[in-house]
Amino acid sequence: MSIFLQNYAQILQGARVKPIQPVLTGGMVLAETEGFAVTLSYLQLIIIVLTVVLMVAFSFLIGKTKLGRAQRACEQDRAMAALVGVNVDKTIALTFVMGAALAAVAGVMVTLYWGVIDFFIGFLAGLKAFTAAVLGGIGSLPGAMLGGILIGLIEAFWSSYFSVEYKDVASFSILVLVLIFMPYGLLGRPEIEKV
Repeated sequence: MSIFLQNYAQILQGARVKPIQPVLTGGMVLAETEGFAVTLSYLQLIIIVLTVVLMVAFSFLIGKTKLGRAQRACEQDRAMAALVGVNVDKTIALTFVMGAALAAVAGVMVTLYWGVIDFFIGFLAGLKAFTAAVLGGIGSLPGAMLGGILIGLIEAFWSSYFSVEYKDVASFSILVLVLIFMPYGLLGRPEIEKV
């Protein structure tokens, strides 16, 4: 009996890959030619729509609301933001809450898409998100979106024409080249310090 319990406990616990049941199945065929079909699953469609809605809402929040103005002020100069009446601690706390909420939504979307949960599931995704932010330009929301799209396209084209094992190497090589020749990223601006 104890061997059964030990085996059962090992199945439930640990850092092994754990599959989950598909939540949404089915999709639509976008194009079909000579036995090859380009399909878009309903889950992919929901992920695309949810991502666009969240990015538009986040861009509006950062650009048009009082909280967004406070966040931008704290990002530029915390001491001066506090002097003009911004509650810096509250703004920083709300920023971390927003970041955690967006990360949770992204984690759920990735888990639903791939169908597995792994102890290291977020490591490579976080590394690629950082790469996308640097590629697009740190501090630029459109730059981060552009960087993410470029990283995805680089990996997709590399996997199509070359060995799929080196797609991550291709992405990070592009990052190195951008950092060498354009250290502020594609849409980033160099900081100009006024004296």
